[in-house]
Amino acid sequence: MKRMVAVIFAASLLAGCATAPRHVARVPQSWATRIDALLAQPRFAHAEWGVSVMSLDSGRTLYAHNPDKLFVPASNAKLYTAALALDTFGPGRRFDTTLYRTDVPIADGTLNGNLILAGGGDPSLGRADTSPDWADRLAQALASRGVHRVRGDLVADATFLQAPPFGNGWEANDLQAWYAAPASALNVQGNLAYVQVSRVAGHRCAVSITPDEAGLRVVNLMHDDNGERDTLNLYRPPGSESVYASGGLPASASTRTLPVSVPDPARFAGNLLRDALLRQGIALEGQVRALYWPQPDNVAAGLVTIDSVNSPPLSDLVTHMLKTSDNLYAQTLLQEVGVRAAQTGTCLDRAEPPTTSDEWGLCALRAMLARAGIADDSTTMEEGAGLSRKDLVTPAATTRLLAWIARQSFASGFHDALPIAGVDGTLEHRFVGTPAADNLRAKTGTLTHAYALSGYVTDAAGEHLAFALMLDHYQRPSDSLGRNIAPSPNADLDTVAAMLTEIR
Repeated sequence: MKRMVAVIFAASLLAGCATAPRHVARVPQSWATRIDALLAQPRFAHAEWGVSVMSLDSGRTLYAHNPDKLFVPASNAKLYTAALALDTFGPGRRFDTTLYRTDVPIADGTLNGNLILAGGGDPSLGRADTSPDWADRLAQALASRGVHRVRGDLVADATFLQAPPFGNGWEANDLQAWYAAPASALNVQGNLAYVQVSRVAGHRCAVSITPDEAGLRVVNLMHDDNGERDTLNLYRPPGSESVYASGGLPASASTRTLPVSVPDPARFAGNLLRDALLRQGIALEGQVRALYWPQPDNVAAGLVTIDSVNSPPLSDLVTHMLKTSDNLYAQTLLQEVGVRAAQTGTCLDRAEPPTTSDEWGLCALRAMLARAGIADDSTTMEEGAGLSRKDLVTPAATTRLLAWIARQSFASGFHDALPIAGVDGTLEHRFVGTPAADNLRAKTGTLTHAYALSGYVTDAAGEHLAFALMLDHYQRPSDSLGRNIAPSPNADLDTVAAMLTEIR
């Protein structure tokens, strides 16, 4: 039923939705003044609000406040990345992870050469809901060819995406965090490991990391003082495989488990495949070696394909990315588009062609926005996830993008992929019990001092709206102990968004 509603929604948008006019249509005074009053509250005196609300049925702008000022979109950037990926590849595209061997004879079950695990940029590899058995499947395929010994190395090749693992402007303090896992052509299990901290009576806390194949090691600096405060701190220096655990657990907690990013995802994947080979009775005599850009890919010639593992279709990847706001998926998909764009060899708005996959992806994004009628000075994007404060967009650009998407062949799938208010994704616990619940579909966005919510909603008169709400440079009020006090910025965004359902 939800699918049918989405198809009807998409079809209803095809009749209008030209580039939004500059005028602001009349709206009921009570509705407009209520939004004006919220935005004018003294606690926002040093902040900036940006609001753009457009009717998708008539193309009219219904409400605007600083619609042409630039704001940090945070994860609203994923709206742009999702549209770019779907426009470039179509919803059915899949990305492969392939096992090769060097083209040498296999004698008495021994391969006198290397294995090459080549990543094709699948951000979902190894996830429990997609391909948890990927390594065993590849190992079984090799075993079925009579191989029980490999004298060479296992090369984990991540050179398909030719770019740094982090987006331009990602902050160093974020790089150890689960939400800033590095993007690679060879990703596995979200490029995450898990730190378990347990209280041990009479001793300092015990700390371990799983899985072992992630290649991280613990430096345990913790104590067990039976205090009431949770002072646990984890720190992995950028690029380091050492995780420093310090502080202590409160007396009320016996165990805590926290995710950390893995700095070498290709080697992580290679280690998992090595273990799967052993389970199939295949001994690897060589080493697991990881290969990344800008290292030269010197293993591509003379290879024999063993087997491949395919990702879910792009529509599923985009759904996961938008519902859960997955930065790894977003940055990887931007680079996938960049690989396609680089094949043209031309970036029309730059004198010199880009040199990396992410830069090529951004070139393709600018070209798509130009086709959508969005002025080049109303957006500037430096990566695909929204973790960078170098990303800037106007609210009007975002509503124009949403209106353009609504006219594309992938509109229904895009609409379905957005979090649903009060139902799922990052909006599961928001708008509950309001007219926006199971109506509004939108992408959230949160960075320190920057908040956003943009998407679609149907008003009380049945009119379909696109909206973009952005709150920038906002320092939340706090009490004398530095604790944030209500309302939260998300609650403010939700209050404005819920008002959109009341238009008649």
